[in-house]
Amino acid sequence: MKEFHVCGLGNAIVDIFLDLNDDDFAATGFERGTMRLVEKDEQSELLKRFASAEPRLVSGGSVANSIIAMSQLGGNGAFIGCVGDDRYGLHYSSEFEELEIEIGNPVIVGETTGTCICVVTPDAERTMRTCLAVSSNLAARHVDADRIRNSEWIFIEGYVFANPATGQGAIREAIRIAKENGVKVALTCSDAFVPAVFGEPFREALAQSDLLFCNAAEAMGLTGKATTLEAYDALKQQIPNVVVTDAANGAYVCYGGETGHVAAFECHPKDATGAGDMFAGAFLYGITHGYSPLKAARAANYLAMKVITQVGARLHHGVKAAWETGLAH
Repeated sequence: MKEFHVCGLGNAIVDIFLDLNDDDFAATGFERGTMRLVEKDEQSELLKRFASAEPRLVSGGSVANSIIAMSQLGGNGAFIGCVGDDRYGLHYSSEFEELEIEIGNPVIVGETTGTCICVVTPDAERTMRTCLAVSSNLAARHVDADRIRNSEWIFIEGYVFANPATGQGAIREAIRIAKENGVKVALTCSDAFVPAVFGEPFREALAQSDLLFCNAAEAMGLTGKATTLEAYDALKQQIPNVVVTDAANGAYVCYGGETGHVAAFECHPKDATGAGDMFAGAFLYGITHGYSPLKAARAANYLAMKVITQVGARLHHGVKAAWETGLAH
């Protein structure tokens, strides 16, 4: 019996939520609903500017959100990422400690933690400015062999491929350790640009993976197929297990010899961010706790629906109850 069900490898980012009225938002000059990567100096100025607005801090990052979801359901999680020794990094490590997720010692002295300023306006739109900072320094030397060795699965974030000098080495090292120790490898595209721009290293990792999570656009981009179903059928030939999520059209699942389509739950979305992260975390919880793949996907769809009907990528309470509700439908 392994100590951890899943160990994640990804960017460690602190989400900083700011509620602004329309006048205050207009004063920022931001284009509503955009997400832009910014450098440390620009982010630092933005943080100073909004210091009096009492922002809410939520630790995350794509795969980190999945590990949090899995642990909220009752799984044992670990995570590998990098934060700085500033207030955001200390918040990150203390929050993961409270969540009982093993993250070792991710703090790098003298560095700035990755942050995402999420400005929420009265129309529930989110406008984001992300600074990866030290999270993008994640490299092979940060990969903790013990945490991977003691896990049933390693779950790798596609965004990490976007750092060729460091992140791609971390991914190769994590997969090498996993393969040597009988640890299964799950991979997420994260965004369609990842396999499009970093196709060679992504496909190298995919060839060694046991499970791929992707959405419809990513699946079609990866296979060159014109429809979700054609892309799903093509991926089934390439990877032992694959899950393709398709928003309101549900999810296509091929896992452990079981295949099928699982319907989504109808809802009125407020914020689509985090749906895929929640789905992956819940699905990984399901398959590591004896649930059939299609049941796990059904409950995961319900949890994803709960996430997109609120603002923010994480559910802060009632996660296990929502899982049970999803299973019952």
